[in-house]
Amino acid sequence: MSVYTQLTDEQFAAFCQSFGVSFARAIPITQGIKNSNWFIQTTDDNDGDYSYVFTLFEERPPSDIEKMAVILNQLNGTLPVAAPLARIDAGTDSDADDKRYVIHYDDKAITVVPCLAGAHPEQTTQAMCHKMGASLAVLHASLQELQPAEKYGVALYPWAEVRDREIRFMPSDEAKLMGDIWQSYTDLPLETLPKGLCHLDMFADNTLWNLEEGNEKLTGLLDFTEVSVDHYVMDIAITINDFCTTWGGAEEGETVNFDRHKMAAFLQGYESKRTLNEDEKRALPIMLAKAAVIFWLLRLNVIHYNRTEGRTGDNIMVKNPDLMKRLAAYHWTHVEKAQDTVYVLEHARYKDDNKDNDVEDFKLIGVFATEQQAQATIEQLKSKSGFKDYPNGFHINAYPLGKINWAEGFSAD
Repeated sequence: MSVYTQLTDEQFAAFCQSFGVSFARAIPITQGIKNSNWFIQTTDDNDGDYSYVFTLFEERPPSDIEKMAVILNQLNGTLPVAAPLARIDAGTDSDADDKRYVIHYDDKAITVVPCLAGAHPEQTTQAMCHKMGASLAVLHASLQELQPAEKYGVALYPWAEVRDREIRFMPSDEAKLMGDIWQSYTDLPLETLPKGLCHLDMFADNTLWNLEEGNEKLTGLLDFTEVSVDHYVMDIAITINDFCTTWGGAEEGETVNFDRHKMAAFLQGYESKRTLNEDEKRALPIMLAKAAVIFWLLRLNVIHYNRTEGRTGDNIMVKNPDLMKRLAAYHWTHVEKAQDTVYVLEHARYKDDNKDNDVEDFKLIGVFATEQQAQATIEQLKSKSGFKDYPNGFHINAYPLGKINWAEGFSAD
């Protein structure tokens, strides 16, 4: 990732020695936008080889990075992760033991982790998306063992504050897009969506692969600094947004091409390990749009932070926020198409509550903007007098607005 804090070779050598690493050379890693990272070449490495990654965390407090070390050790052996090295100078007292994976430097945390084999994929395939979906589900399941989850997850970033700051400077159409998506997310039945520890930044450039064509293998999951308690479907949406999108370079006009076949493969992979409930499936289209908004805001926030901190130089990389804006608009178009449908909830009282029998009574209960609202109404009514004796009589029909649902005539007989 970008290099913001400069260290001398003497500092690198001293820090690496604390982890039992014999330092020879540090090579800046300039991809990414949050922390300062270097490859570490040891005295035992051949020229051009690197054994470790040295990270100085620019924004997260050391206490957050200590939590991250516990999480990585929980996943180690189940998924391909790089667990931080233990400090050999931590001592034996309890306080030092709690911080055995982290060095503090100017109120910032430093870790050293082994290099993982593999490369970042420039493009993904449906097979890779399937494998990534399955791996994310395993991650969610494995981290359920860390309880209470809030003890291990860092606080979610206050994106609403960034939204309120940035939206004042946006063109009206962009502000409306962001506001509409945010409101639709707020209107979801969030309490019904399963939650737990989530990665929340699983982009392709935070993964490593053996990219042998036709036999791609996941070899590394990276950057666990954002692990927080959130809805699993949000983590799914964030990962889908990058893995299932082809981002065109500057020479291609920075195009944004979302592949729904890749998304289907990802979801099949995920559900091979953990089944999504119906509320999660219904929430996913809005979550995809909201996830794009979050990363739109993240990139705007990086620009704001670099400007206020006076960060400049060739080692500073800024990702284009407009790409995420365009992805958010794409997903919102699909949500709006779905919103052009109304859901009619009816109840038919069948003889003996058997749908194969004649209807003895019929009630139009209501017309709703979403299927979730219609389903919630069924839950509200099914225990009430009369309805509880005929639970099979509820049915929901979807009707597109502005279209004739019955275009043929009928017999008067």
